[in-house]
Amino acid sequence: MTDSNKYTQAFETALDYGRPPNIKKLFPNSKALIVSGKYIDQAMLKKGQCMTIAANARSSFVLRGTLAAAQRANAAVIIEIARSEGGTNAYCPVSLWNMARQTDAIMNELGITIPVAIHADHFGIKTPQEVEPAKAEIDSLFDAGITSIAIDASHMPDDQNLLANIELNSHVPDWAGLETEVGEIKGTLGLSTDEEALFLIQGLNAHNIFPDWIALNNGTTHGIEQSGTGIDVELTSQIHEALSPYGVSGAQHGTSGNNSDRLRAIASTTRTTKANVATALQMVSWGVKVNDFGNAILDDTGNFIKQKGQGLTEEMWSKMSDYAAAKGLKGGDFKKLNLPFEPHLLSLPREIRQRMAKNVENFVFTLLTEVFNAKDTADILISQILEQKSHTPGHKAKKIDSETEWTKEKMSQRAASITSDKGPEGNFDD
Repeated sequence: MTDSNKYTQAFETALDYGRPPNIKKLFPNSKALIVSGKYIDQAMLKKGQCMTIAANARSSFVLRGTLAAAQRANAAVIIEIARSEGGTNAYCPVSLWNMARQTDAIMNELGITIPVAIHADHFGIKTPQEVEPAKAEIDSLFDAGITSIAIDASHMPDDQNLLANIELNSHVPDWAGLETEVGEIKGTLGLSTDEEALFLIQGLNAHNIFPDWIALNNGTTHGIEQSGTGIDVELTSQIHEALSPYGVSGAQHGTSGNNSDRLRAIASTTRTTKANVATALQMVSWGVKVNDFGNAILDDTGNFIKQKGQGLTEEMWSKMSDYAAAKGLKGGDFKKLNLPFEPHLLSLPREIRQRMAKNVENFVFTLLTEVFNAKDTADILISQILEQKSHTPGHKAKKIDSETEWTKEKMSQRAASITSDKGPEGNFDD
């Protein structure tokens, strides 16, 4: 908006309407426009051929840099952490329970006025026995300010995945953003199919559950992309087309390391509106040498290359590298340095802390404006809030499948008839 006074008035009104009940309760006097993930998704769809970053805020530097970049780009964004990163066995200082508080504090400190969703990514359920105890934990996440969640039971057989999503849904507020997943992220192995995705989305639809996003195994890996293959754009587009009657958008996992052209294709030719970025932001904040799409460049011995004068100090990098060697951490497992070293990084000189966050800001700004096409989606989202006069924009889909055709017994029968290659067995990282 060109008129700053008009923008301020619109923002104040959006702040009143748009913040969900849990956010208003936690932060009654806040000027941070924290919103449902549903609004983020629908703003991207309204602009068209765009997606926004879902930044895995493994550290306060990543969080700070991402928010600053979003403000510069006038883009609505998602701040997230996966259950494996920030859950009860966290290896990151930003957790599922403090992420909203940290985000709110930084937004108020920096005067951030773009809309932000707080997403609990990969809330993993790997066995049926984990479903019952997950209910109280999910409740606690919304008490702590989460406004969007990914129920990820993709590690289990198709019928168990569906049943877990159904059983846990009553613990997800109807206004909250909702993501589901089919197919574990295994690179080029066990790629998702139309049949698997339709099974999950149709079964949910029959039970009045309408996810905003679905994540697929479409060729990516978490961490450092080593295959050179990356996202299968054609497969993604094909599955999204099969799901089109259900209005579900795509969530792209394993974005780090995919080249910019492939990411532009995902944004422009598929229904993807959410792109998870984790490892690249961590590496950029540290000053590790990366290529133009965030994949770490290794030296001849397979080690990371720390750029002099970038990110943290050389002395701190040496301490981190020594710690990693002592713990046997290599490659993608350097992510486990985030928790033990956050206090050390926060104690560095101000100019070092600032350049760490600035590195992230510049990287994310380029993604948002030159790759994801998310520029000015903040204005679109605020307009949607003002139009709806509510903290929820409602669902994109309606019930079109019959619950009588999706009983537990019929789910098992349908699942048994699905032909797919799940790939190798194993405890794949999420």
